[in-house]
Amino acid sequence: MGIRKQLQLDIETEAISKICKALGHPRRIQIMTLLWKRDNRTCGEIVELISLAQSTISKHLLELKKANLINIKNQGKKTIYSINLDNIQILKRYLTNYISTIEIAEQNKTTVLTTQHKIRRGNSHLKQYNYQFAHKKSKIVDAVE
Repeated sequence: MGIRKQLQLDIETEAISKICKALGHPRRIQIMTLLWKRDNRTCGEIVELISLAQSTISKHLLELKKANLINIKNQGKKTIYSINLDNIQILKRYLTNYISTIEIAEQNKTTVLTTQHKIRRGNSHLKQYNYQFAHKKSKIVDAVE
């Protein structure tokens, strides 16, 4: 068996990792957006707005809970979901610090939108790579003779 390195990460890095993993699914982002617009929703309300199966929504809510992104409060038979602002603040602080370290001047940025691509028709772009293959050339010469 090989030896596996264990990198000890600080608590904040572990929290950010869990948050990003939980937010890695578009439906979970959609659920978080719904909770952000109006906090304290039930699973049934979320199901009506997203139109997925209740079991699927419940699984997504569980993943968000594991990442400590939402709070769960029981009121009788209903379970109320709300956003855990503490972990949102951790993510906000991390992203703010990350973005502030990127210091690229606007005029030096090149993006997909600003890049101009030449559109070529047919195989004409292959002509610039006119390779000579010795074994193919000799077959052609032999066939001509």
